[in-house]
Amino acid sequence: HVEPIIGMAEPYHYRNKVQAAFATARNGKIISGVYQSGTHSIVCVDSCLTEDRKADEIIVSIRNMLKSFRIQPYDERSGGTLRHVLVKRGFKTNQIMVVLVTSGPIFPAKNNFVKALRKEHPDITTIVHNINPYQTSLVLGERENVLYGTGKIEDELCGLTFRISPRSFYQINPVQTEVLYNTAMEYAGMTGSEKVIDAYCGIGTIGLVASKRAGEVIGVELNRDAV
Repeated sequence: HVEPIIGMAEPYHYRNKVQAAFATARNGKIISGVYQSGTHSIVCVDSCLTEDRKADEIIVSIRNMLKSFRIQPYDERSGGTLRHVLVKRGFKTNQIMVVLVTSGPIFPAKNNFVKALRKEHPDITTIVHNINPYQTSLVLGERENVLYGTGKIEDELCGLTFRISPRSFYQINPVQTEVLYNTAMEYAGMTGSEKVIDAYCGIGTIGLVASKRAGEVIGVELNRDAV
């Protein structure tokens, strides 16, 4: 038996995490967007109906700034600097994190770049420089430096506050996450004596929501950074 789907009233611009790859097109123009399926070709995206509007605006601003700062997008064959930009926004707190992913530790004129980006978008809360030198499909590398702010943002979900880092896993649709979690708790019918295991828990949203009703919660996660 399948229950009716509980959909969103406004199913647009719900993604609180947006990432874009960068490249130079054949005509020399710098583009940013998503990879075409099964290829390394980038489809240029200025805005997307599923992505947070503010995040899209920040990515476009960064793309427009690259030429004046003489920063080249990364290319597997010819090198370059900027690989990806990742933007996370707390929908309840309106805190914004921008992660600049480069192929090496050198980020040309990074202080002036950060100053110019913050002037364009003063509501940015923190900016992080992530270094990913590997030939990999993973966006983020293991090393990072905080260029502005604390390197983390906070958001609220189901009455709880979560501190989010560049590599922590946090649900990308917070509106429907609250609907989903509250429905799951209702179906679980806990009495306060249960032991709940939150497997692959990430930042721990499910377990911490369940902790209000359970006797004990254990979160299990291999990746420290996801927590």
